[in-house]
Amino acid sequence: RCLPPCEVMCSQPWAYGRSLEPCVASCGDSRAVVYAPPVVLTFPGPILSSCPQESYVGTSFP
Repeated sequence: RCLPPCEVMCSQPWAYGRSLEPCVASCGDSRAVVYAPPVVLTFPGPILSSCPQESYVGTSFP
């Protein structure tokens, strides 16, 4: 049995950079922590976002 769809509010694409802490992305019950060089990219595609037209992929220097 399928659950009713939840309402998703999609924001405008964005990008930012930070360092010294891991990047943590959450969507519903899912969570991603990325340890990598200090770069964050936002590009089209449903990879980590629940919005089909955008995704957030982030990295941060540990």
